[in-house]
Amino acid sequence: MRVLVIMEAGVNITVPKRSVKEQLLNWFRLTDRTIIKVYHGFGHAHKLTVYGHVLKFGPVPRKHYSKNVITNTLALLRLFMVKPYPDATVQMTWKGKLYTAKTAGDGFFSFHWQDDPDLGHGWHELTIEMIDKEKNVLAQGKGGVYVPYSTQYAFISDIDDTFLISHSANLRKRLFVLFTENARSRKPFDGSVKHYQLLAQSSTTAEAPNPFFYVSSSEWNLYDYIVEFTRVNKMPEGVFLLNVLKRFQEIFKTGQNNHTTKFTRIVRILEAYPHQRFVLLGDSSQHDPYIYSSVVEHFPRQIHAVYIRDVYVKNKPKVADVLQKIESAGVPCCFFQHSSEAIQHSKKIGLISITENA
Repeated sequence: MRVLVIMEAGVNITVPKRSVKEQLLNWFRLTDRTIIKVYHGFGHAHKLTVYGHVLKFGPVPRKHYSKNVITNTLALLRLFMVKPYPDATVQMTWKGKLYTAKTAGDGFFSFHWQDDPDLGHGWHELTIEMIDKEKNVLAQGKGGVYVPYSTQYAFISDIDDTFLISHSANLRKRLFVLFTENARSRKPFDGSVKHYQLLAQSSTTAEAPNPFFYVSSSEWNLYDYIVEFTRVNKMPEGVFLLNVLKRFQEIFKTGQNNHTTKFTRIVRILEAYPHQRFVLLGDSSQHDPYIYSSVVEHFPRQIHAVYIRDVYVKNKPKVADVLQKIESAGVPCCFFQHSSEAIQHSKKIGLISITENA
């Protein structure tokens, strides 16, 4: 390795000299070192699940945010400059027991395991390692698994155009906002944060909040972006289940995934918590009403209510028909334009106490 010798205060300091490639990657906030991304996992006292990706090449976490359009565009492009690490061996040690898994062609991995004895409520840290054939650790990533408190309700929410203004029905507008704004400058719908905060404490306390699951057709590439948005806007902390990782050449298809997998991801949550009452929140721009109708059909006893934000005029009659079908199955629905309407509906059906200052 080439080195650079620096004279400082009469002392020779020898440091590695970066190659042109390393300097260029650093300038673009990219790395060709193995990355292990561990996403928020979930489970109950016995069965736990965590997902992640292993990448050969990808972006490093963003540290600085600005309103500069070029800066935001480059930051967004970086999220899709990824090279998955297929067929890699990853391992996790949990309470002294070793678990291993292999990554798929897109670098995706998952762990599903039984915990013994019962795991306490809240967040629990874990570390995922990538190893070679000789069991040497090549890289590691840290994450957490969430065990919800025993509360009366749980919430499954879409993201784009449900609480994050995204213009999903108009690809040109969607891409413009995505490329020119950032996770801290993007805006939620007026009143949506307040609604979600109230729902998080519905029939429970701040110390034991209701669990939130954010299920979206957006890609795993946008995971850190979405997590930062929810953090900055003080949305309820939760578990994110996104869609398949996309490569750079697919960037203009962002959000245009096969929406049928969204139903599958929701089913995984419902099956993980068979005794929990769920509230579904979505919007009318894409497929949420139809997906939620299928969910109600298959899990009628678990769904307490359905909320759909009215953001796409052309879909309004069809969505109204779908929601009428859901209500005929005994599940209350709210088709709303402003979150104040949703808050009032939540009060009406007892999700939010009428004494709440909303």
